[in-house]
Amino acid sequence: MAVEIVLESAANPLLKGVRKAARGGGLTPDGWALAEGPHLVAEAAASGVEVRVVLLSESASQQAEKIARQSGARIQRVAASAFEQVTSVETTQGVLALVRLPECEPSAVVRRAGLALVLDRLQDPGNVGTILRSAEAFGAAGVLLTPGSAALHHPKTLRASAGSLFRVPCAVLPGRLAAELADDAGRTLYAAVPSGGVALTEADLGSAVVAIGSEAHGVSADLLGVATPLTIPTRRVESLNAATAATVILYEASRARRV
Repeated sequence: MAVEIVLESAANPLLKGVRKAARGGGLTPDGWALAEGPHLVAEAAASGVEVRVVLLSESASQQAEKIARQSGARIQRVAASAFEQVTSVETTQGVLALVRLPECEPSAVVRRAGLALVLDRLQDPGNVGTILRSAEAFGAAGVLLTPGSAALHHPKTLRASAGSLFRVPCAVLPGRLAAELADDAGRTLYAAVPSGGVALTEADLGSAVVAIGSEAHGVSADLLGVATPLTIPTRRVESLNAATAATVILYEASRARRV
């Protein structure tokens, strides 16, 4: 596998695109996302997503270089000083890849086996990534996001997902359309609320669609108006954060399928 010459300047067109993605929300001008660090690069390669190029800092560890080579993608070496200028993290691990995120039709998500989630205006990319990781762990059908949610390609979303974003079917669509898709697929639509809803342990979650709202605003009125309220019984706390609530719901759905 050929290794190209070292790129010395962050003004190089390739590195300028990477820096734009790192500073501007996660996509290069031509639509590639950043998978930063050895773990995400390895996960991208193992998951079979398209990898345009792997950038390898001259200061990268032997382990990072090994992972870069195992990816099977073209490797581009970058001077350490230039690499540090184009990443989204303060402490770089010396390797990143430009990847094409998988695309999925919203209707395909709700027709897969298992519980599907709707993340409604969930703006924290760390929460979105954590939920994707839980969705994979507990065998969810997939995840739908309404406009106003954190971008799937945001670097923090990718990092928090720990690679699950490469494998969990995801799509973005309006909340009202999510309700229509659930109905068309014969699924019950639930909306997570702090209190007053059907208790989690009493809900039929096997083939449900569950909406999780932002911590600031909850599930939107559009979805609440057509969904069955769902509540996680808790003690001494008013509510759980979005990622925790989603994980509890996903676990309960997984447990119920095994019973």
